[in-house]
Amino acid sequence: MSSDPAIGLKLGSETRLARSHPAGIAVLCSRTFEDALQRLARYKQLTCPEEIRVERKSQEASVEFFYVEAAEPQPDLLVDMVLSWILSVGRHGTDGQITPLRVDLARSAKHRALFESHYGCRVRFKADRDALIFRSRDLDCPLVTHNEELLAVIGTHVESELKAHNASANVGELVKETLSRSMAGKRPTLEDVAKELGLGARTLQRRLTDSGLTFQTLVEDTRRELARHFLKQRAVELNETAFLLGFEDANSFFRAFQIWEGISPGEWRARNCLEEAVPLKARQAASPVCGAFAPAFTKAKGRT
Repeated sequence: MSSDPAIGLKLGSETRLARSHPAGIAVLCSRTFEDALQRLARYKQLTCPEEIRVERKSQEASVEFFYVEAAEPQPDLLVDMVLSWILSVGRHGTDGQITPLRVDLARSAKHRALFESHYGCRVRFKADRDALIFRSRDLDCPLVTHNEELLAVIGTHVESELKAHNASANVGELVKETLSRSMAGKRPTLEDVAKELGLGARTLQRRLTDSGLTFQTLVEDTRRELARHFLKQRAVELNETAFLLGFEDANSFFRAFQIWEGISPGEWRARNCLEEAVPLKARQAASPVCGAFAPAFTKAKGRT
């Protein structure tokens, strides 16, 4: 309801530990900025169905939020809030030593001076995603807020909560959620997923078997669901989709998709984007602002 164009940036800039969730305190107690980001991504499972994806390359590292089940675009205010929050963690933890290389925003250019002043870097509008881009070396920056003793206490508690959450949740859905977060550029193994869930590989295999599931089937199901999602995003190229799904090359993805859907990825995109364009636009125009937040959270599997 605010008319302040900086409201999202301000909401994401809270640094007072007294207002933080225990997981947030554990994050600031981490050893490095990369360690903090990994903890954020891991502990997000306890609070809401967001995924924080950190991709590190030779020169750059990107951080973006992803909502697999969202049917609508992310509201600009929410984008501003979460990206500002990530930067706030980095600045607070390193005593102001971290500044992004740039910020990518999918929206049209507006209030450029405001955003560039807040982030302290160039903002690229009309990008193909919403993301913070850091120098790769920034992830190795140590946190001045690192506290091994406090991390041991709070971290142990949060990890136990995470294990309890995972134990009570549907194992198939947990594996698929974990796969969707870690599939880009590689094909996660059962051991990788078990480690992310805080389980032993044998324990995870036993739970899958008891549920009548196989790891291979869950990998294929996750790839198929994500493929449909990415193909609806015209800004994501087909070759990039293959990478995001962990295929070795585009041809392998094309063959797999042909088996799944009976048509090529390009043809599927042309059919489905055309069919959904009008109703999606109509929903966006008719829905109030609060309604735009709902799709990302309505399938939160009981989480609040």
